[in-house]
Amino acid sequence: MADVEHRTISESVEGTDRGDFRAFDWGQLFVASGIFGSAFLWIALSLRSIDPGTIAFGRAALGAAALAALPSARCTVARVDWPRLAFAAFFGMAAPVLLFALAEERISSALAGMLVSAIPIFTAVLAAVVTRSWPTRRRLIGLLVGFVGIVLLTAPDLGSSGAAAVGVVMVLGAVFSYAIASTLYAPLQQTYGSLPVTLWLLILSAVMLSPLGLIGLPKSSAEWLPVVSLLILGVVGTGAAWAMWVALIGRVGVVRAAIAGYIIPTVALLLGVLFLDEQIELVQIVGVAVALSGGYLLSRGQGSEK
Repeated sequence: MADVEHRTISESVEGTDRGDFRAFDWGQLFVASGIFGSAFLWIALSLRSIDPGTIAFGRAALGAAALAALPSARCTVARVDWPRLAFAAFFGMAAPVLLFALAEERISSALAGMLVSAIPIFTAVLAAVVTRSWPTRRRLIGLLVGFVGIVLLTAPDLGSSGAAAVGVVMVLGAVFSYAIASTLYAPLQQTYGSLPVTLWLLILSAVMLSPLGLIGLPKSSAEWLPVVSLLILGVVGTGAAWAMWVALIGRVGVVRAAIAGYIIPTVALLLGVLFLDEQIELVQIVGVAVALSGGYLLSRGQGSEK
């Protein structure tokens, strides 16, 4: 393997393009966010006959298989980067996909999707710790507005049963896990590219989840709708969407890519209502609008602060 330039987290976390979002950035963000938002519907449908552990393993394995078919995704990784990859695979893929599947046994797909709105907040805080720099005034305002949106989104559901509360905690744990791992994606992506990084993340995650996948097989049945849903979830909702998101992180930085967490709830809400007969309230619609406003403020480049 040819020598590659290894980047540190602190010098790469802001991305290679620090200007305002361009049309391509917005397009990639909305496509990836739309796919991520639909994942909650596919999880709910898969759970009708497939065990959560098998769903989590299937997502990673199917996503890896899809990306492995692309020659540009197949490359070796320097030994020095394997600890980073393994850490990112566990916190960014294996743990969250399992927690989301377990959570949706207890809460609606819409609520699970809405709680993803916490990603930008957790990510911005962790990025500030990593870079040892206080967020700019615009970003602080964006975070505050986004947080208000999260409160409005989740307010109708937070007084639910104990099982629902456990589901909420699981999703928030998954979201925090995403934020931890996302700080590692930028240096890896800028070194190897998004397709190879995502492929290795998925391969390592599939290995980590394989025992749970095997344990869950006897508890699962091969009904056509859950199986097709899992195929879509793995190939599109995990393989393709994650490759796009990792590419976006490397280019615009981890904090601004995390505004996907403000777009995902909208898709999750709409699909939950349309296909799963889930109910939403007016305050949640207002929350989506407020969260998107916070996301827009976070998307602005550093030059916009001046």
